[in-house]
Amino acid sequence: MKKQYFINANIIDPHNSINENGGLIIGEDGKIEAIGKKVNTNNLPTREKPTDLKGKYIFPGLVDMRVFVGEPGYEYKEDIKSGTKAAANGGFTGIVCMPNTDPIIDEATVVDYVKQKSKDLSVDVHIAAAITKKSEGKSLTPMLELDENGVVMFTDDGNCVMDTETMRRAFEYASTRDLLVSQHCEDHSLTAGFAMNEGMYSSKLGLKGSPSVAEEIIVSRDIMMSEYTGNSRYHVSHISTKGSVRLVRDAKSRGLRVTCEVTPHHFTLTEDLLVSYHPNLKMNPPLRSKDDVDEVLQGLLDGTIDCIASDHAPHALHEKDVEFEIAPNGIIGLETSLALSLTNLVHKNYLSLNQLIEKMSTNPRKIIGQDPVLIKDGEEANLTIFDPEEEWLVDVVNFKSKAVNTPFGDMKLKGKPKYAINKGEIIKSSL
Repeated sequence: MKKQYFINANIIDPHNSINENGGLIIGEDGKIEAIGKKVNTNNLPTREKPTDLKGKYIFPGLVDMRVFVGEPGYEYKEDIKSGTKAAANGGFTGIVCMPNTDPIIDEATVVDYVKQKSKDLSVDVHIAAAITKKSEGKSLTPMLELDENGVVMFTDDGNCVMDTETMRRAFEYASTRDLLVSQHCEDHSLTAGFAMNEGMYSSKLGLKGSPSVAEEIIVSRDIMMSEYTGNSRYHVSHISTKGSVRLVRDAKSRGLRVTCEVTPHHFTLTEDLLVSYHPNLKMNPPLRSKDDVDEVLQGLLDGTIDCIASDHAPHALHEKDVEFEIAPNGIIGLETSLALSLTNLVHKNYLSLNQLIEKMSTNPRKIIGQDPVLIKDGEEANLTIFDPEEEWLVDVVNFKSKAVNTPFGDMKLKGKPKYAINKGEIIKSSL
């Protein structure tokens, strides 16, 4: 790539204690040649016209820990190429792809396929493998072999491992190499056929509800099992209820190695919106009550919730364009995650920009065992550039995802991704 010059940026790098205004030079090899106050219009080559980033911020590249890319098997919804383009468009330089593909990522050959398809792309693709074969909750995958093949996490994704003995064995195997086990927490015996959160609104709308306790039962069980098996590493996916947040908070206070993530839709939207019966509001976990959202926000504020993840779940238009009750669960989120977090967390003073870095870059990398991104001379440029003040309307026409199943269409947001920089490529957002 051609050498690139940026000036007048606000640069934040917690690991190097950088929080200053300055410029950035990225060399032809994709490495940072210079960063900070020393880079300005006075010391740039006169023939070069730098990109002026006045009012914009440079962060360590963002990572989304929960993304469905569709490939192999569901390329009509999303594929690895379109999924990573959507990620970069939303400011992400890394994603963790979930194993709910066809075939499921439960053996080394499928891992190798994903690696091959993603090796030349500008976004880092980390791979999660299933806990059990075919995600059926019965027999364990070859976890140690998959670990040797570079898998960063084990999860049956939307299928909760209901059998406690199987989950115990998963933790025991994981503990031998300090592997990360993650769970979609849902007691399926309580949620069969659900369409939304169980409560006043589900009764009012005549829809089968999913009770919050269905999530909390599994969170509690798994925390106890992780402790019983020697304080094994455990990550709660898309936490959504006040009870689950309190369980994780308590586990952390006792020194257990429990982490969790939350989605932007679970800290911005509430169950009352389902009076519209719009299929793009149907998801799993479902949108919860205001009390749940309030506790989630408190969990973000006090550090109980470690990460923000989109839970990007693309569906074809014809799949979502049906009656609410029969529509599949899930929404896309890669291209709105950063903007929603800026709008609803930073601008409402729940999180500082430094704390947002922790939730969307530092902590995800730490949890999946990746080195932190360093913004300093000689390092590979792995960066997210955004404007925290720019207001814009979400328009799916500008998305890079194949899918358009978002509840945030036409919503006004404050804060916008501008560039994702990684692997020697600078991707300008089309949002």
